[in-house]
Amino acid sequence: MGALYYDGEEFEFDDRVLAHLQLVVSTKLRRREDFFLTWSLPMERGSGRHSIWIDNGVPIRFYYSGSRTPSINREWIESLMLSASRASGLILGDEPTEIRPASAG
Repeated sequence: MGALYYDGEEFEFDDRVLAHLQLVVSTKLRRREDFFLTWSLPMERGSGRHSIWIDNGVPIRFYYSGSRTPSINREWIESLMLSASRASGLILGDEPTEIRPASAG
């Protein structure tokens, strides 16, 4: 289990989720696009949800508990980027499990 450190707080995430989140957050911040990040807490952690404003002016750090870089699901990245561009912000959900066949061309 890794962690996102933001504005003096620590938020735990699975390393795979964190790797995808890092790509989206870094892309948005490089473009100078601030946004909300929202995610639900599992029942074993009290349920509820967090919502934080991601801004270039706030230090952010990603900690990974594992030494291997997880593989990246491009479809999930695209979905997260679209979500982050909406007024409601990036709503972090589960990774899509459906695999689309590669298009011929």
